[in-house]
Amino acid sequence: MEIQLLWTLLLITFSGSMAKRDFRGKALLFPKPTANSYVTLTPLLNKKLQSFTVCLWTYSELSRGYSVFSYATRASANEILLFRDRVGQYSLTVGGEEVTFQVTESPLTPVDICATWESATGVAEIWMNGKPLVRKVMKVGYALSDNPKIILGQDQDTYGGGFDINQSFVGEIGNVHMWDYVLPPKLIKVKCFWGNVLNWRKLEFQKYGSMSIAPHLWDSEGSWTSESGKIKETYADKECQTQPCCRDVTLGKKEPAHTQ
Repeated sequence: MEIQLLWTLLLITFSGSMAKRDFRGKALLFPKPTANSYVTLTPLLNKKLQSFTVCLWTYSELSRGYSVFSYATRASANEILLFRDRVGQYSLTVGGEEVTFQVTESPLTPVDICATWESATGVAEIWMNGKPLVRKVMKVGYALSDNPKIILGQDQDTYGGGFDINQSFVGEIGNVHMWDYVLPPKLIKVKCFWGNVLNWRKLEFQKYGSMSIAPHLWDSEGSWTSESGKIKETYADKECQTQPCCRDVTLGKKEPAHTQ
């Protein structure tokens, strides 16, 4: 009886699919609109943030709005929300305050996107495919709360929930990294970095609903990779190796330069 009860508790505890793995060469695939398909990410660092950088790539056919990156705390369901409002417009929300960014988009093309914000100045940036959009200012002096729920595929309207099928992501997401500081522009441009809050090489996650993990078919320049899913060496990869500041900053440990 005790063994059966233990198994029941374990099944409840691990109702999602939990893992921690190296996701290089992989993508998260969300095949259809739902209100229950998503991935939760566990941060390597759990603390209040005075600044951040989030970088990832997306590939989608959607023309409607959808959530790109949702970071909720008990203080605010939209502590950080990176959202594509419509074709040509993205928004970044910090602590419930939103600013919008206009961008010229190429249809049916993978997008490399980075969002940054710092408390001291309130400066918020979005970089699209290595190019900065017009900067905005918001939430000067604000601090992001700890114990976040980080979700890909859905927009959190409550802490860890409140999903709306009309805001769900459909397509592919990959190379998700996050830092507790603003990444220097030269590193954003060459795309050689590993996050110290979220790291695509050592990702702890749970997946729910009808989503899957598949080989990454696009490199950072929008070209096909090999059939095996191994990413081809690009100019950015070669440039990364020449940058003395390109180091693994995971948990503050510096190591020799690598590519993603």
